[in-house]
Amino acid sequence: MNPTAGKIQIRNYYGALYGAWGPQHWWPARTRFEVIVGAYLTQNTSWKNVEIALRRLRAAGLLSLAGVRAIPLKQLEVVIRPAGYFRQKADRLKTFVAFVDQCYGGSLHRLFAQPTEKLRQELLSLNGVGPETADSILLYAGQHPAFVVDAYTRRIVERHGVAPGNTKYEELRKLFERALGGAAQTPAKLRTENQELGTGFRPVPHSPSSMSLAPRSPLAQVYNEMHGLLVGVGKHFCLKSEPRCENCPLRQFLP
Repeated sequence: MNPTAGKIQIRNYYGALYGAWGPQHWWPARTRFEVIVGAYLTQNTSWKNVEIALRRLRAAGLLSLAGVRAIPLKQLEVVIRPAGYFRQKADRLKTFVAFVDQCYGGSLHRLFAQPTEKLRQELLSLNGVGPETADSILLYAGQHPAFVVDAYTRRIVERHGVAPGNTKYEELRKLFERALGGAAQTPAKLRTENQELGTGFRPVPHSPSSMSLAPRSPLAQVYNEMHGLLVGVGKHFCLKSEPRCENCPLRQFLP
C-alpha cells in the first residue's frame, strides 16, 4: 500500500473504532509517576502482572519519586517481583529517578515542560527505555503528542496491508502521526458518524482515571484514543494465532 493510501486507511480506522467503542480512558493511573512505573513494568509481561506490582507499590507507599528514591534496590526488587524481570526493572526505575533528580531537580513538571523531541531523546538515552516505553511516557504521563506503536499495531497494519511486519518503529510512528495529524474531525463527530459500525462484542473500556482525564491537546487526545482502540482490536479480535474478523469494526478495511 502506498503511503497516501496508508494514511487514509489509518484515519478511517480511527473513525470506525472511535465510532464503535468511544473513549477508552487510557492510561488507567492516578498520577504521572504511576504511568511511568507502569510503562517500565509492562515490558515483556502482561498488564495483569503489572497491576499486581502496582498495587504492592501503592500499599507500600512507593508510587512516587521519593518512594523509589528512598527504598533500597533489593527491597524494590521484592515489591515488583510479580511484574517479572524484577532486578532489571528495579534498577531501571532507580535510574529514571536519578535522571529526574540530576537533570530536573526531582520535578516531573519541569521534565515534561521540555520540548517533545528533546525529552524523547533524553528518555531514549536511559537504560531500558526503548521507543515504545519512551513514547508511552511522553503521551500518557506527559500529555505530549507522541504516538505509541506496539505489537498489536504492527499485527493489525501488516494483516491489513498497510505496512510490512518488519517496518521500523520510527517509520510506523511517523506514518500514524502524519495520518492522525490530518484528521480534522473531532472525536464527537466521528462517534456520531460511525456508530452504525459497532457490531457484536465491544471491549469494556477502563474506568476514567485521573490520568485518562488529564488536560491534553486535541492531537495528543487523538493519539491517546487511537492507541487504546488498537489495543482493544489486538486483544479481542486481531489475535496472534487465530484472528476473529467477523465482528471487528475494522473488517470492512481488510484487503
